[in-house]
Amino acid sequence: MIPRYQVLRQRIAAEQEQIRRAAGKAKRAFQSAARGGQDETFYLDSSALNLHGFYNGIERILELVARELDETLPTGPTWHQDLIRQMQLDVPGVRPPLLDATTASFLQEYLGFRHIVRNLYTWDFVPLKLGELVENLTKTLAAFDAALARFDIFLGQAGHADEGK
Repeated sequence: MIPRYQVLRQRIAAEQEQIRRAAGKAKRAFQSAARGGQDETFYLDSSALNLHGFYNGIERILELVARELDETLPTGPTWHQDLIRQMQLDVPGVRPPLLDATTASFLQEYLGFRHIVRNLYTWDFVPLKLGELVENLTKTLAAFDAALARFDIFLGQAGHADEGK
């Protein structure tokens, strides 16, 4: 057994659970905001913060793969976009692609929103845009989970590549 692959699998699984929690909290907060009332803006802020956490968790997984398997992490002003592109690459002898084009496209939307959360005041959030992102969480999470499931097969096989030698 090759421990680094098994450790990576466990780290990804732990992060994946946190991503799911953030997605659920973002949905619940947005639903509460949609009911209106005096706390509407607090719920919108909560939804935005959890959408931010949702994407950050995904990006942590992408960074783990880049560091542990690719042994290189993009740098420079576009490193976040470059990381998504890197995860679409098939790297012969290292790893298969983690993301397909559709999943990468979904993630770009959340990356863009993450930038807004980090650089604007909360009163600048557009509820309609928040609603679109919350509505797309289910399909984005499903696509990412499917990508991770495929990638986990690779990690499992790679983790046992030294057996039988």
